[in-house]
Amino acid sequence: MDKKPRREASKRQTMREQRLKKQHQQRLFVILGVVIVALLVAGFLIIPPLMAKSQPVGSIVSITPVARPQANGTAAGDPNAPVLVEVYEDFQCPICDEYTKTVEAQLMSNEIASGKVHYVERQFPIIDRGAANGESHQAANASLCAANQGRFWDYHDILFANQTGENVGDFTDKRLVAFANSVGLDMNGFNACFSANRFKSTIDADINAGTIAGVSGTPSVFVDGKEVSPGLLPAYADIQKAITAALAAKGK
Repeated sequence: MDKKPRREASKRQTMREQRLKKQHQQRLFVILGVVIVALLVAGFLIIPPLMAKSQPVGSIVSITPVARPQANGTAAGDPNAPVLVEVYEDFQCPICDEYTKTVEAQLMSNEIASGKVHYVERQFPIIDRGAANGESHQAANASLCAANQGRFWDYHDILFANQTGENVGDFTDKRLVAFANSVGLDMNGFNACFSANRFKSTIDADINAGTIAGVSGTPSVFVDGKEVSPGLLPAYADIQKAITAALAAKGK
């Protein structure tokens, strides 16, 4: 009579042990799953930056610095000039490159040099789709660090000289630092500024101002707050016409 209860107790004990073993295995599988997910996330976060850092800088097109009239930060020309011209640009924008080398160069030689126009470049990085560490944003960040050393226009020129496409690696952090070295910036100051993203608030303010003004693409040129040729590459003649009208409105 005693053997049957003992067998049942032993069976129940075996079942409990099996159940506990199964629960333990399930917990191990859950923990293992969490560890695998964590490693995958860490891989996505850590490996790309490490790969980017390991990439070679590549060849760099050097520039010959070109002086702008009364250059000051991201501006040029007399700050008391009767007409204000603002341009919103993305350094990755191919049309901005074309604008810079043609229309902007003519404005610098004529209306800005003559004292009629105060010219200001605004940052509007959109080609990297708003990624805070994307190529457009980082190029804008680097250009303002160069401006902090009074060398915005030289850095502006080397960026466009080395632009070959959109989001193709022209403006990796390594290359942006190499550009700064190429134009002779103080590298300690530049590196500290660049790594801290010191001018993020300035970039954000330009983006906000451009958005309020209706900027939807780059380059976008405004003469005394009025956009010239929205949606198209502004022609020099169109900007000239807008400047002439602005001067006439002020009796100039």
